[in-house]
Amino acid sequence: MQQARNLAIELGVRVDSPRFLLRDRDAKYTESFDAVFTADDSEIVPTVPRTPRMHAQCERVIETLRREVLDHLHIWNETHARQILEAYVHHYNRHLPHQARAQLPPLAHEHPKPMSAPTAHRLLHTEYSTA
Repeated sequence: MQQARNLAIELGVRVDSPRFLLRDRDAKYTESFDAVFTADDSEIVPTVPRTPRMHAQCERVIETLRREVLDHLHIWNETHARQILEAYVHHYNRHLPHQARAQLPPLAHEHPKPMSAPTAHRLLHTEYSTA
């Protein structure tokens, strides 16, 4: 219960009270543990019984973020981390191909146009047309 209080205090400093607390059904999570978060109007959402793959999927997302984003950057503070993760979510949902969707990004209805490097002709044309 003390760990729940410490976490609630730490989260309270960073953001408003969390809307949901997702946790497994381990016996160490007692009613007093849940009471710490329900006092802040957080809804406790226990994982579905007998679903060992649920943890694996969460760990897969965390591993992907770490490997593809966080291992390559120096994070200066929480604001910087949020900006980086927001940019990655945008990339993941709008540009990154997914095998389950025939190489379409999750929010796309058609394949995105390929990005090409600007040519010298386009750069010069842009400079003169705006002048």
